[in-house]
Amino acid sequence: MIYQRACDIVTDEVFLEADDVLPGIHLFLKLEGMNPAGSVKLKSAVGMVDDAERKGVLWTGGRIVESSSGSLGIALSVIAASRGYDFTCVTDPNVSPQSLALIRALGADVVQVTRRDHNGGYLGTRIARIHEMIDADPGLVWLNQYANPANAQAHARRTATSILKNIGHVDVLVVGAGTTGTLMGCTRHFRTFSPWTKIVAVDTVGSVTFGGPPGPRHIPGLGTSRRPELCRPDQVDEVVLVDESDAVRMCRRLARERGLPLGGSTGSVLAALESMTDRIPAGSRVVALSPDMGDRYVRTIYDDDWVADTFGTHVLDPSGRHPVAV
Repeated sequence: MIYQRACDIVTDEVFLEADDVLPGIHLFLKLEGMNPAGSVKLKSAVGMVDDAERKGVLWTGGRIVESSSGSLGIALSVIAASRGYDFTCVTDPNVSPQSLALIRALGADVVQVTRRDHNGGYLGTRIARIHEMIDADPGLVWLNQYANPANAQAHARRTATSILKNIGHVDVLVVGAGTTGTLMGCTRHFRTFSPWTKIVAVDTVGSVTFGGPPGPRHIPGLGTSRRPELCRPDQVDEVVLVDESDAVRMCRRLARERGLPLGGSTGSVLAALESMTDRIPAGSRVVALSPDMGDRYVRTIYDDDWVADTFGTHVLDPSGRHPVAV
């Protein structure tokens, strides 16, 4: 297939059958990192920009600002370069060095906050900074991925539809929760077209999205220090909280044992699934979303020194594991 713009290359049909990763279940890993932006966030970005264009809020030469811990920032940078927009990404110290370098390489500006918000994260500070920028420059267009219905709609229309088209019957769907756009979009579609599917949301220990106590987090992707407006906790069947150290172990295990380097969110999703195996009937068809690949994490998750400094040397032992909180 021939495309006219990089941002139009949305690969939504790549699934890895991974029955041998977790025993007793038929696991399909939906690999979302096979596009120019390298993550599931390209669909969110395209959906929100298309919506803003349709509403006449955004046009060629317009200036976009958005908060991101990395992946959406890259996706919006790809779109801005392809469609002729200026883009400023407001991020924080948890962004991976590779993501930060790529955002800049794509021509976007970066504003990096360093002050933590009242829950110990950076999201509140990033959003406050955007409000300051808009007050100073009303011409900026904030897409607001945390509250924008077009974010969730993109995943109802594309991600969830692709799962049912390619996999058919799905007993369990496991989705990581960041902005919850992917989660809420998939939930909306599945509740209509596959109401029997159990939907499991995966979050990280220290995130307040589903009412847990705030705590330090080091890996971008999952978790928030402020519940996104899109989030509807009552729409999911189960929430599993995963310690980041277990996500790291899972990522490193898959890379070394399966030749599959994946991002931290995928490690969290699969660690959550591993903790649930006794609650999933044998032979169940399970789909897990893998938002991105592992190349952006070679200096963090896959770096021994970073892991030891951040979590302790015991995390380098693949046999160790912390309990997963539910």
